[in-house]
Amino acid sequence: MPSPTLKYAYFPGCVAQGACRELYQSTQALTQALGIELLELKKASCCGSGTFKEDSQLLEDTVNARNIALAEELNLPLLTHCSTCQGVLGHVDERLKESQQTDPAYVGQINALLTKEGCSPYKGSTEVKHLLWALVADYGLEEIQNRVTRKLSGLNCAAFYGCYLLRAQTHNPYDDPFQPESMENVFRAVGATPVYYRGRTQCCGWPLSSYATEQSFKMAGSHIEEAIDKGADCIVTPCPLCHLNLDSRQPEVEKVIDRKLGLPVLHLPQLVALALGVEPQKLGLDRHVVSTRPVLEKLGF
Repeated sequence: MPSPTLKYAYFPGCVAQGACRELYQSTQALTQALGIELLELKKASCCGSGTFKEDSQLLEDTVNARNIALAEELNLPLLTHCSTCQGVLGHVDERLKESQQTDPAYVGQINALLTKEGCSPYKGSTEVKHLLWALVADYGLEEIQNRVTRKLSGLNCAAFYGCYLLRAQTHNPYDDPFQPESMENVFRAVGATPVYYRGRTQCCGWPLSSYATEQSFKMAGSHIEEAIDKGADCIVTPCPLCHLNLDSRQPEVEKVIDRKLGLPVLHLPQLVALALGVEPQKLGLDRHVVSTRPVLEKLGF
């Protein structure tokens, strides 16, 4: 049974506060329904989405050491709901914790830069944890199942994990990076049926979209096609960047692959919150490019 005082330092990330505002909205609704307290890190900056290190590894490490130190000030784990943020922040945290033992001068260099700007130093005293891991490992699947008021029976859900969530860090204590089950276990807990397909652990194509758009859309299209052909009613993802490529660009993807798709793509907290009895209008389901109406109709809304 979960602690009634589960509390996290909340790192919402850029995309959830902009292009995927519904993720921010549904995360708030879900955590409130579960009694989880989020202390938003208002002073946090963008993690860089893996691009800072193209210019400088020191830049990526310093920016994200500062983000992690904001959570350390609160003596709380840092919670994100973005696979990319998890991958970048988690990898920086992992690397700096190792450097504290193998290259303390490097961590000292970072902390000198932070202190110079009036920021707290990085200590390596907390953990970076995705919402998915918090639900599975901290709250517990059994307790989530006990809280379900609207079983999602008959809904076939295809997970799309996002490669950063699974493989950006050297060690993943919560799931197998190549044969994960945590999303599928969440689906089962809320009464939905998991759909297994090859693309669920692969890249959505987002990183290619700015310079190899057609290839990016072909990648996204192949995953959506495969999920449809396996009988999925929707894709569910824990990454807003994956959501952008799979949902908001799906009409463009259809033109590239010359096939009508129309497969709804849900954020993880939207799906779980629906099972907990949160009304759809509180979850931003009307903000999606591909209509979520077929999902809601199948669930009896």
